[in-house]
Amino acid sequence: MPMSKTAQAARAETPPSPLPLAVPVIDSHTHLDMQETTVAEALAKAEAVGVTQVVQIGCDVERARWAVATAEEHPAVHAAVALHPNEAPRLAAEGGDAALDTALAEIAELAAHPAVVAIGETGLDHFRTGDDGRAAQERSFRRHIALAKELDKALVIHDRDAHEDVLRVLEDEGAPERTVFHCFSGDADFARRCAEAGHYMSFAGNVTFKSAQPLRDALAVVPDHLLLVETDAPFLTPAPYRGRPNAPYLIPYTLRVMAEVRATDETTLATHIAANTARALRL
Repeated sequence: MPMSKTAQAARAETPPSPLPLAVPVIDSHTHLDMQETTVAEALAKAEAVGVTQVVQIGCDVERARWAVATAEEHPAVHAAVALHPNEAPRLAAEGGDAALDTALAEIAELAAHPAVVAIGETGLDHFRTGDDGRAAQERSFRRHIALAKELDKALVIHDRDAHEDVLRVLEDEGAPERTVFHCFSGDADFARRCAEAGHYMSFAGNVTFKSAQPLRDALAVVPDHLLLVETDAPFLTPAPYRGRPNAPYLIPYTLRVMAEVRATDETTLATHIAANTARALRL
């Protein structure tokens, strides 16, 4: 049955601002360029609830340029640049290895900018990329790993239905000292394996979904010093506002559920997360 106009309006309605956090945190992964607001408005609304900085992800060449320019203009914005795992095979399919190599070279040039704190999001996506695109995707991932180590910047990983292959490539290449699994999607066993390797794990609003018990089980076993929080906005809006537009100001909803799962108070958790994000991204 088609959704009624009333239901559509309710889904599109902007969620209310949460109570402010006592300890400020950083949204470690967001897409301001995909949100229906100005950067200044998004930052002001986030700061009002204790989200004082954001990491803007540029996941293709054009968006990477935008991320760097936005970080130059706004001190509260830091940039991360890369070719998204689904962008690499698209480029290779349309223009061959030459097109992919040209884009990777442009990303490398942008990555050297001082406003860029991380290389990402890169990694592997076996959900949207089929067998025919996986060679290009993996080649791109390996190049990004090398770039992160060359520039001594954090590596931000997109891992969708590709846990074993992501770990295989990281082991083959040697993971950068500061590696972040963005929007962590593994189970408790995978979280333990990531922790053993010293990888940071960032949790988004989907950890609040009723269907996400395996993700909450993973959250429960992550060591305090490896935990980050993010929105991945405009996606993954936390409950009870799932389906509405996400934005950095909604971080407190996610963080408070995370604190409940970990049987701690939000101030303690926010203190850990703030320190971890600063250390991972050298902010």
